Amino acid sequence: QEQLVESGGGLVQPGGSLRLSCAASEFPLDYYAIGWFRQAPGKEREGVSCTSSSFGSSTYYADSVKGRFTISRDNAKNTVYLQMNSLKPEDTAVYYCAAYTWGVATVQAMCASVDGFDYWGQGTLVTVSA
Repeated sequence: QEQLVESGGGLVQPGGSLRLSCAASEFPLDYYAIGWFRQAPGKEREGVSCTSSSFGSSTYYADSVKGRFTISRDNAKNTVYLQMNSLKPEDTAVYYCAAYTWGVATVQAMCASVDGFDYWGQGTLVTVSA
């Protein structure tokens, strides 16, 4: 059963920007480390960015998005965002957010695998094309 809801995907030209949102209605996201993953056709799901719970301040970005993507929280709205700038065609994928439930780990370790993320959204499609 889906616990998280992503939104904000769409079609954008190379160099453009999108902001993805990850919202939950049944549990407080600030208690959980959150990851953004993406899956392109024919490829495995990969970690894009992860952030610790609101009790910490760590963030991680995959090398492919570092300097272009920013993960952030709005606890009042129970929402986590992924701001994506300078988008490239290779960023085209379905983007998922997920909540990490397997105790304590570094954000880099979390993002290395889908293991430990028990709550997922349905995904939102991002297409970068001219």
